[in-house]
Amino acid sequence: MLKVQEIRELIKLIDQSSIDEFTYESDGTTVSMKKSNTAPQVVREAVINTPVQTTDTKLVKPEPVIEARKEVDMEKENQKTEQENTSISSYDHEIVSPMVGTFYSSPTPESDPFVSIGSNVQKDTIVCIVEAMKLFNEIEAEVSGEIVEILVDNGELVEYGQPLFRVKTK
Repeated sequence: MLKVQEIRELIKLIDQSSIDEFTYESDGTTVSMKKSNTAPQVVREAVINTPVQTTDTKLVKPEPVIEARKEVDMEKENQKTEQENTSISSYDHEIVSPMVGTFYSSPTPESDPFVSIGSNVQKDTIVCIVEAMKLFNEIEAEVSGEIVEILVDNGELVEYGQPLFRVKTK
């Protein structure tokens, strides 16, 4: 069976080629792709080979299971790339998570966030809390500047090194 990454690569190759339709069959699995004016669609058909037993002890041959998945429209992807390129020029520094944990934007659920977009921060300004193993770790800005983007939502799990904020340094 093809992996998701292999299917994505096939989609890219078909999209860049002059082929309008593509079908791949292997081990009872069929992957079909067809170009159209809208977003490309991938249909994956898998046949389950386990017989199903009914209450009156008759064996019933299973029906094929069809799973359809739409890929992201290229235009939306281009817009996302343009937005990323625009935001790259609007900041100088990213504040990253020093650990794996849960991101909190304020000290308590009722409190205002430590910072918001447009907030001016100093090196020792607390910008958020990351909770790890019941310990609440205050994260400092480490640079002086203005918060131009908040990259995570309150209560979201964050990874080590994941960008949390973008700062335009002064």
